Amino acid sequence: MHMLSALRASVLAVSILLAGLTAASAQPEGVTRVDGPIVHRNLALYFLHGASRAGPLPLTLQEALEKRQVRVVETSNVNELKIENVGEKDVFIQAGDIVKGGRQDRTLNVSLVLPPKSGQIPIASFCVEAGRWSARGREDSTSFAASSRAVPSREMKLAMKENIARPSGNAFSNRSSETSSRQSKVWDGVRTTQEKLSRNIGQGIEAEASATSLELSLDNAGLKKAIQGYTEVLAPHGEQQDDIIGVVVAINGGISSADIYPANGLFRKMWKKQLDAAIIEAIGEQDKPGGPAPSAGDVEAFLASADKGAVSEQKLIGDSRMVTHDGDNVLAVEARRGAVVMHRNYLAKTR
Repeated sequence: MHMLSALRASVLAVSILLAGLTAASAQPEGVTRVDGPIVHRNLALYFLHGASRAGPLPLTLQEALEKRQVRVVETSNVNELKIENVGEKDVFIQAGDIVKGGRQDRTLNVSLVLPPKSGQIPIASFCVEAGRWSARGREDSTSFAASSRAVPSREMKLAMKENIARPSGNAFSNRSSETSSRQSKVWDGVRTTQEKLSRNIGQGIEAEASATSLELSLDNAGLKKAIQGYTEVLAPHGEQQDDIIGVVVAINGGISSADIYPANGLFRKMWKKQLDAAIIEAIGEQDKPGGPAPSAGDVEAFLASADKGAVSEQKLIGDSRMVTHDGDNVLAVEARRGAVVMHRNYLAKTR
């Protein structure tokens, strides 16, 4: 009897160990723990914890533009800009970054690290301002001077990434037969976002200088006040622990997106821009029915499901490449530099 009891105990111990290993293997690369939800109104955040990768942090696109270490240049092609790192430090670009200026405001469609003295290279973009094709006020119509905002819409991001996993797709250039259709969806997304935000804050947010500009709409005073209500509650939670490397966003009870970085330092650099985008998306959905915030287990399952999708890879610049995991309900896109995943973005196909 003692031997049988001991055998049963051993089997149970092995089962527990295997269960733990299975749970750990389901986590994305670098993530050791999911924490949350932290909830305010219809927005829930889940923080992803893990060890930070050693090494210097790149400048963000916003920092590099402010320091004049990077140039983003108009090409007169709505869906392609040119970018150049003229400085001595790496510059991190995240898909969804909005650049302000040129002949029309654009959003960039690829995440990557731009190496120092890169030379001028093309980068895929989508217009987030319809109609204008000349200088706006005193802005330079040949270049872009700021990048303080990110696209605040899961649907727009999915439209930008549509069919990007196909072998014929090109993340670094938007010159394809499908680009026009995707651009139309992005413009539709801008209009829809403006309408939803205007309805939920009780005033129009279109700017007099350019009514179609998403960037200028997001600077509306009434919207900023609504954003502040969320920010005061949620922002400190992303700044309190030094092992946070990512965040998952759920709106109205449905998981929307996630972003993971290799180090807490880069997460913190991107935190305000990403939090603002999540808050703005949530404000636009305030009048929709919602449910309880998903559990941490639901979040883990969401992240793990991306690894079951079809995998494709595209070379970008130098040793940078884009790896796409196209699952049934989750699209995950990695920006890899060598063996390092610099950014991993998850988008729910439905919420």
